[in-house]
Amino acid sequence: MSEVSTRAWTRPYDWAEVVIGVVAALSPLWLSTTTSAVWTMVVLGALIAIDGLVSLAAPRAVYGEGIQIVLGALLFIAPWVMGYTELNGASWTSWVAGALTIIAGAAAMPEASAAHRVAGQH
Repeated sequence: MSEVSTRAWTRPYDWAEVVIGVVAALSPLWLSTTTSAVWTMVVLGALIAIDGLVSLAAPRAVYGEGIQIVLGALLFIAPWVMGYTELNGASWTSWVAGALTIIAGAAAMPEASAAHRVAGQH
């Protein structure tokens, strides 16, 4: 069995979540957007990045990965819900960043669960 990382700041999926969140939050700087698209992408991107940082700082906390999956799903459906599907760049950024966040959160879940179990053993 591979070694479970319980050290802070070492899990690659959490780093990926931080990068994805930062890219989503900053993407309105180089994309054509509307006000609702800007706020949606900035807020959800920032929340994804912040939750990734929290997961990096506290690798034994399993709840962070579940939150990532929910935030990724919200970012993925945002173009339809917030009405910016006509903006190709903003829509595709939301869809790709949302899907990657879901994938990273799901991929990190087993390691976070294992770290949580290891932390519970004395």
